[in-house]
Amino acid sequence: MNYELAIGDRTYSSWSLRGWLLFAAFDIPVSVRSARMYSEEFKTLLTDFAPATLVPAARLDGAVVWDSLAMAEELAQRHPENALWPTDPNLRAMARSIAAEMHSGFGALRTDCTMNLARHYPSFAPSDAVLADCARIERLWDTARAAHDINGPWLFGEYSIADVFYAPIATRFATYGLPRSDASEAYIQAHLAEPNFRRWRAMGKAQNYIQPGYDHDLPEADWIGPARLPAIAVDGTKCVNAVCPYSGKAITHVLELDGRRFGFCKEFCRDKTVADAAAWDGFMEIYQI
Repeated sequence: MNYELAIGDRTYSSWSLRGWLLFAAFDIPVSVRSARMYSEEFKTLLTDFAPATLVPAARLDGAVVWDSLAMAEELAQRHPENALWPTDPNLRAMARSIAAEMHSGFGALRTDCTMNLARHYPSFAPSDAVLADCARIERLWDTARAAHDINGPWLFGEYSIADVFYAPIATRFATYGLPRSDASEAYIQAHLAEPNFRRWRAMGKAQNYIQPGYDHDLPEADWIGPARLPAIAVDGTKCVNAVCPYSGKAITHVLELDGRRFGFCKEFCRDKTVADAAAWDGFMEIYQI
């Protein structure tokens, strides 16, 4: 099995988030290649995934797939043991339907509320069209949960492709403070606390890309997901661990947390940990000693 995935900015590319979660959330190994959107590097990256012109794009054992819904179906067919869709046929039919509606719909929400995992705008004033999209989304979520008696935070009991497709929608509710019911708030919080999503967001923070046109001139508040541990980047290489907790390589960059210093093999490893230390199992193993 030889899988490659092309993605754009983690902070802003909702399509990339969906593509990446299709692999990460279902433990399907993939080599990830990324480039900053709208750059020459991004165009060059996509030449290796022709005829794709947008992300996500994947190469699955030589076959190029360049649409997130097509990617979802292809991975579900190649990995039936991973149960990407609900196993119950009626639930699976509903999950496919709401994922397809998300894939092709909600234009007002997409346009007015672009994904931005670096900001929270509690005073954002949504248009009537955005509110209509939100109401339809909440109806779909409620319908999915009412279709089964399984407990848990996800739409069809176990995490599925349907949840992957609505992960970027959940972040829009969070970023723009969009109105929602208590049940929808619980679903949104489940996405924000999901370990793979937390790691994705932390890597976006570590990239530190600021894309023009995605920020609003509005008052900001703290992100509403799980609170981060108060880690800070510091100079030097003195630390409690001998090698990087992720790569096993020599220490070049260090952070400080609770009066202790921990080292990493490169700036990106340190900065993604500063962004959300509790999201990384490898770091928590040495932090909790």
